[in-house]
Amino acid sequence: MSGCLNGVRIVDLTANVSGPFGAAMLGDMGADVIKVEAPGLGDLSRYFGPIRGGMAAGFAVINRNKRAVAIDLQAADGRDVLLKLVQTADVVLQNFRPGVVDRLGVGYDGCRAVRPDIIYVSISGYGDSGPRAGDPVYDPVIQAASGYMMVQSDPGSGKPAPVRNIICDKIASMSVVQAVMGALFARERGGGGQHVKVAMLDTSLAFLWPDAMSNFTYIGEMPPMAEIGDMYNLPRSKDGYVIGFAITDAQYQGLCRALQRPDLAVDPRFVSITARVQHLEELSAIITAEIAKFTSAEIVENFSREQVPGSKINTRADLLSDAQIAHNELIVETQHPDAGHMRYTRPPIVFEGTPSSIRHHAPQLGGNTDELLTEIGISADEIAKLREKGAVG
Repeated sequence: MSGCLNGVRIVDLTANVSGPFGAAMLGDMGADVIKVEAPGLGDLSRYFGPIRGGMAAGFAVINRNKRAVAIDLQAADGRDVLLKLVQTADVVLQNFRPGVVDRLGVGYDGCRAVRPDIIYVSISGYGDSGPRAGDPVYDPVIQAASGYMMVQSDPGSGKPAPVRNIICDKIASMSVVQAVMGALFARERGGGGQHVKVAMLDTSLAFLWPDAMSNFTYIGEMPPMAEIGDMYNLPRSKDGYVIGFAITDAQYQGLCRALQRPDLAVDPRFVSITARVQHLEELSAIITAEIAKFTSAEIVENFSREQVPGSKINTRADLLSDAQIAHNELIVETQHPDAGHMRYTRPPIVFEGTPSSIRHHAPQLGGNTDELLTEIGISADEIAKLREKGAVG
């Protein structure tokens, strides 16, 4: 059975993470994704992280299920080749800074001229207009601008801290997948093609808002409440760290049994959720002291028996042997033709009738150039001439 996007062709002009990761997820669902890079260096994310066989590990994961073509979009012949590819496509993704694709002649208007029903997705840092629209960004810059670093701030000192992960890039990528699926559905219903815009600032703040901005949601005088994140307590066990996160009264009663502290179940400071919020620091200190008496496995087993939400805090290495992750068959091993034996997660969404799959390894720069140009009717002699001019790699 084919994936749910089988037959959809996507021209991926994006680089780094905010576009490529989304394009890979669309490829997992069956889309034919063509990664377009400039000859020479190509996507700079090819060069960050552990590299083996000319392939960076992160690049290999977020550029799977793609074929690659090297085209110089600054050359007129290169632009013409790209537009021939667009004629065969359903979707174009790009994350150049605002205005660049229009100057190159491959913006929405240029692509719509050759494919009127094209879905054209523009990904930017701040949006395509406004005081910061032209500024370059990377993930930590958007973390700062959208509030993540202050949300992560140390409770004692108030010093901001980053999420040590490219979270804003990946949130934007997931929004790109939603955008493409929605636009394709609208086109199937007769809505035609359209220009879709995804800004990292917008998607990141929207993702942050429901919980982290709850004290800023209602306008007018409201007493501030403790943030959900302030309730997180990560106590040390005898051999690691765990989390137990009891919210309801029933879960709290279970927590008291798991800790073997029945006296806490009737302590008036903690008997209701409102009382526990008011005495959160005292309760956290008690829980921390009690959990230190157990190993991680012991206390997590107690949590499970008493139906208390909780877990051992896995290290990166622990993830490779976690029983539930193994049961879900989430981590797969494969053999990349250049990078060798590697592992990464399978597509996480399970479709019963149209399963996602990993059909292509991440390609080397321009690795499918001749194949793809032949598919759109360019002869071997013409390809040779284009390569001689430097229009293709």
